[in-house]
Amino acid sequence: MNNSANKIVIIGDGGWGTALALLLCEKDCEMTMWGHDPAYLKQMREARENKIFLSGFPLPDSLSFEPDLAAAVAGVELAIVAIPTKFLRLSLSGLRGKFPANLPVASLTKGVEQQTLERPSEILRECLGTEKICAVSGPSHAEEVAKGLPASVVAAAADAELAQLVQNTLMSPTFRVYTSDDIIGVELGGALKNVIAVAAGICTGLGLGDNAMAALLTRGVAEMTRLGAALGAKPATFAGLSGMGDLVTTCVSPFGRNRAVGLELGQGRKLSEILADRQTVAEGVTTAPGARDLGRKLGVDLPIIEEVCAVLYENKSPREAVRDLMTREGKAETD
Repeated sequence: MNNSANKIVIIGDGGWGTALALLLCEKDCEMTMWGHDPAYLKQMREARENKIFLSGFPLPDSLSFEPDLAAAVAGVELAIVAIPTKFLRLSLSGLRGKFPANLPVASLTKGVEQQTLERPSEILRECLGTEKICAVSGPSHAEEVAKGLPASVVAAAADAELAQLVQNTLMSPTFRVYTSDDIIGVELGGALKNVIAVAAGICTGLGLGDNAMAALLTRGVAEMTRLGAALGAKPATFAGLSGMGDLVTTCVSPFGRNRAVGLELGQGRKLSEILADRQTVAEGVTTAPGARDLGRKLGVDLPIIEEVCAVLYENKSPREAVRDLMTREGKAETD
């Protein structure tokens, strides 16, 4: 395996994949993008802009577009997958038996599949038939990466050489990449922080103040760590970039899609109304039930995630959810 990849395909036409395409074009990599909608790919190619998911950033002429997924992955050195979890399995189903056996995959996808409770790397392994999967996660809003503002993420893989390949490929003066062997922890951090971010938006929408927000983030990390440890992750991972780091960014940034959904819930809007007005995916909305079910299956206490699910899917009022969290039986902080 080479130290870095130069010929790369981005599988997914969302904002995060587009931001990384811009970064890699700056590094003179040979870049191709695939998306599920050929008409939208054509629009991006002609307008040289991703008007829906990352507007205002010109796409360089060196970025090419390929509507055929099998053709897009042929001959490349690295595939970067940036598809929301709820669409991941369906989008990649056409690659069964066609994916190059030795092609490394870097997954940007964050979530837990509702039906199977699987993480993105597990879905990719099943769909693509490869073990060469590296999860990339951390505080990295697409808009800021596209602007060239400093950001740092973690590349996690069981294979240290694969993690280093992804690290070397993505590293730039404005984009720092650390490596890890804890793919479970890095993926779960990226998934669960989106659910806590919905709660953070609710907290802001209800006007609960800074004390409540600080408690929410701290106890949110505790829940993320408990569930991660039960699944074999390293607890220390959740104190790092893909855990606490990503959680802070997602919960306080105006760019946060999950926070924005929670904010409107806290202000009294219904989830169906909020989602009807959105073109982008808020992963926390679809991840919450899977995270809750994982906790129940493993006997892990996840009170914040339970209450987020109740607000999202059981018509529980946000204020009632907050009251029930605050009036639970007392316990030790380390429990």
